[in-house]
Amino acid sequence: MPNLDTLTQLPLAERLAAMESLWDSLCQDDAAELSPPWHAAVLEKRLNEREDGQHRDWQSAKNALRKLTER
Repeated sequence: MPNLDTLTQLPLAERLAAMESLWDSLCQDDAAELSPPWHAAVLEKRLNEREDGQHRDWQSAKNALRKLTER
């Protein structure tokens, strides 16, 4: 397997092709292996909240995130 130094010396087009090949190989793996179990639990909870009408609109979500970053 090439190391980082070897990869950084490749032309941009070859690095992008290598990245695309790597991404394609990852996409062929089972999604369950790529995500930790708690991801599925969080997703399930959020989907249930959305179905129950408990979701936030985008503006209120952005405002909540802004408040978290204010100091």
